[in-house]
Amino acid sequence: MITTELVLMLRRRRVWLCWALLCLLPTVVAVLLATTRLAPPPGRGGAFLSAVLSDGQLFPAAALALVLPVFLPITVAIVSGDAIAGEASAGTLRYLLVRPVGRLRLLLAKLVSVAAFTLLAVVLVTVTSYVVGVLAFGFGPDAELGGSGITSLSGATLTPLQLAGRTAGTVGYLALCMLTLGAVGIFFSTLTDSPLAAALGVLAVVVTSAALQPLDAAEAVRTFLPTQHWLAWIDLFRDPPLLDAVRTGVEVQLGWILVAFGAAWANFTTKDVTS
Repeated sequence: MITTELVLMLRRRRVWLCWALLCLLPTVVAVLLATTRLAPPPGRGGAFLSAVLSDGQLFPAAALALVLPVFLPITVAIVSGDAIAGEASAGTLRYLLVRPVGRLRLLLAKLVSVAAFTLLAVVLVTVTSYVVGVLAFGFGPDAELGGSGITSLSGATLTPLQLAGRTAGTVGYLALCMLTLGAVGIFFSTLTDSPLAAALGVLAVVVTSAALQPLDAAEAVRTFLPTQHWLAWIDLFRDPPLLDAVRTGVEVQLGWILVAFGAAWANFTTKDVTS
């Protein structure tokens, strides 16, 4: 069942379109920066953008910061919102359930498919932006002088191996954050036969969470907001890396995934499927 869902995901044109658009944005930004050589000053613009002109190896981090607030959540909302609602709207859901496939097993297969999509999306953005960044900005002055260091956010020097490890940690962390939205999308997908409505539900959660973050009145719930810890990965690029915010973020995201998937299971197992 899981293999079937993964194959179906890879055959969908909209999935490849989402990945292509995610990779296109950092590429356009890299071309503009390389052409104009005008990077935003430190503290303005996306994270790491002020440093990429001097070292293209940092561009993957800048690219992930670019797609994180809007584009990545939208693509995850589209794919996860289609998980169950898409089958229902196409009239194939009841035929799936006629086969000896339990509803929990079907939901788990959909969750694994969404997880694969989110992980591949983050990996593709990272790989594409690394290639584009190195081609546009080079390896940095240290590499040109025979060195091998990359300056971290705290001013210390990171080796390429350290940078690769922290980038890999960032990929895993952001994939987990987006899987939270995927689980929420699957839940909304069990509530409606409209994939668009389910996707809009996910985006409503994102917008509501982001709107509550700066409010003093929301201080009691701020830690539990799904978007509160999205940028915690930036601390991985300090030396030594600060892991407290990342650890809290992982715990919050896992909590959201368990609650959202549990709600999807509770609703789907009692749902009268007619389409």
